[in-house]
Amino acid sequence: MIDIVQPFWKPKDWTSFDVVKKIRSATGIRKVGHAGTLDPFAEGILLICLGAATKRSSQLMALEKEYIATVKLGSTTDTLDPTGDISASAPVPDLTQDEITPVLTRFTGTVRQIPPMFSALKVDGTRLYKLARAGKSIPRKPRLVQIHTIRLLDWRPPDELEIQVTCGKGTYIRSLAADVAQDLQTVGYVIRLTRTRVGAYGPEDALRLEQLASWTPFIA
Repeated sequence: MIDIVQPFWKPKDWTSFDVVKKIRSATGIRKVGHAGTLDPFAEGILLICLGAATKRSSQLMALEKEYIATVKLGSTTDTLDPTGDISASAPVPDLTQDEITPVLTRFTGTVRQIPPMFSALKVDGTRLYKLARAGKSIPRKPRLVQIHTIRLLDWRPPDELEIQVTCGKGTYIRSLAADVAQDLQTVGYVIRLTRTRVGAYGPEDALRLEQLASWTPFIA
């Protein structure tokens, strides 16, 4: 019986299901899933479940996650990421690191967050992104999420900041970035996103695309 959890480094411009299909094709194992969708524009750790491990996907999705995000201030898109169309612009204040850090600190703890329209979240059985692609926008109820830490890694004036976030299940880094930008008296969106850790799984544990051809899962 196969029962494997394998962290995989999802490349940019791949969907999480693209990775699942690739692993099915490469291994011949049909029962393959993932624990926690990673946006196509993002890269990083995606937990792949093979065989009986697919039954533990909910448990795995509850693990703490760590991200590094680059946020562009002064404009935003309808997707809150670089795949969308510019939907708003605003001036960027003359900010310093000392002014940005206290704003970030306000987002630690239990935070109310509105999921983006372009997301895999289901409302009445329909994925939000399907409604968004059809040109529809519906009210979304704020959800409580846990932000354990948020740290400013770099401030590149006049309009680009890099943050590291550790958070709980269901947190949208795109929504967090938009909320941080609003508190900085402007608008913003995520232009780069990397998931650097899921639970104890880090980059050093992750299987890379170029390693897949020679990877043979252990079968007990």
